[in-house]
Amino acid sequence: MDEDISIINTNTRKEKIKNFFINNKKSLVTFISLALLIIFTYFFLEEVKDRKIKSLSEKYNNIIINFNNSDKINIKNQLIEIIKKKDSTYSPLALYFIIDNEIQASNQEINEYFDIIINETSLEKEIKNLIIYKKGLFNSEFETENNLIAILKPVINSDSVWKSHALYLMAEYFFDKNQKQKAKEFYNQILSYEKSNEKIILITQKRLRRDFSE
Repeated sequence: MDEDISIINTNTRKEKIKNFFINNKKSLVTFISLALLIIFTYFFLEEVKDRKIKSLSEKYNNIIINFNNSDKINIKNQLIEIIKKKDSTYSPLALYFIIDNEIQASNQEINEYFDIIINETSLEKEIKNLIIYKKGLFNSEFETENNLIAILKPVINSDSVWKSHALYLMAEYFFDKNQKQKAKEFYNQILSYEKSNEKIILITQKRLRRDFSE
């Protein structure tokens, strides 16, 4: 008797499953097709992304290899094209190459390229903070104190690993201008910030002992 009931229950379950698939055939086919489409699209986009990165890599490496033998204007235009691709790796590298090799570009142009990378490129948080710091470093040679502070403010007001670097840049900026009180305030912020870089702490301590001791 129990065996018969078990057989009946098994058959009933099989029948329900069969009916479920029959009744929902269209929905299931649509769902499976959609799932396959999503998977296909994902891998397709990843392939396209990889090809773009490979293309940028080859272009950037060719620029470096042929730099000394190429037309500087053409090189600059190629580097700008890479910057405007807004790639997290090669756009910053292209900008650094322009700056490091003193390829002719105005300060305004350089800052515009920095802004493209900082504001329009998808970057990891600390990479973005590093680029903001580098923008501050570039501008420290000619910008006013208010503008320089405005550039570095996102890093100075954060818990970034680059915060102490930004504070030290501002301290040295004021020290070079013989504004020692303002410089001292930034040096002291470095010492009071618990996550400050150890090397920067040591340099700061030496600076305070040597130039601020009464």
